Amino acid sequence: MILHLTLKTLLFNRFRPREISLFLLIYALSNCSTTSLNKNEDNWRQQRTLIEQTTSWQLRGRVNVEYHDESHTPRIQWQQQDDQYRIRLWGTFNAGNTIITGEPNLVTMEHDGEVITAKSPESLILENLGYELPVSYLEFWIRSLPSPNSDAELIFNELNHLAGIKQDGWEIDYSDARQFSGITLPRRVEMNQAQDDIRLRFIGLNWVLNPGEN
Repeated sequence: MILHLTLKTLLFNRFRPREISLFLLIYALSNCSTTSLNKNEDNWRQQRTLIEQTTSWQLRGRVNVEYHDESHTPRIQWQQQDDQYRIRLWGTFNAGNTIITGEPNLVTMEHDGEVITAKSPESLILENLGYELPVSYLEFWIRSLPSPNSDAELIFNELNHLAGIKQDGWEIDYSDARQFSGITLPRRVEMNQAQDDIRLRFIGLNWVLNPGEN
């Protein structure tokens, strides 16, 4: 209160009414901008904490993969438990029934009766299925989180929800956010990497959080 009275006193002693009005308008707009940014940050921190605390989850849906001149749309089922995952792809000719299981520094893929192991899921999928699926990033991006391995730009919408991420040459867009067990998660995620002409669209995602507790 004392600060506001002092400000008013200084203004009326030094400036004319028109100048005072202009100053107060600029002051009000700057306060609105700061409040909006802080609100984004607060909402994001709360949402991020809830998501990060949920280390056991499942999703089902479809993923449309466009890589150069090829396009495939297999079904996907992803099960995550801490840092271990199991991804099943099926429904297209080159992913009739592919199961990818992984943990840090070890990935196994079962495809066409073969079992292949590697350290990197990206190279394994590219060499055997013919397209790139950035699994190391997807664990985070699919849940509306930036990967912790590098800097990222976060984009918010008018509802203060995370609308997109830009990270390591990829652009990720989120839409159709829904509540799943009290946490906001996307039903549709689009990922684009212009340099290598890769586009991934995850469609109709249904989430189950902490499945062992249900």
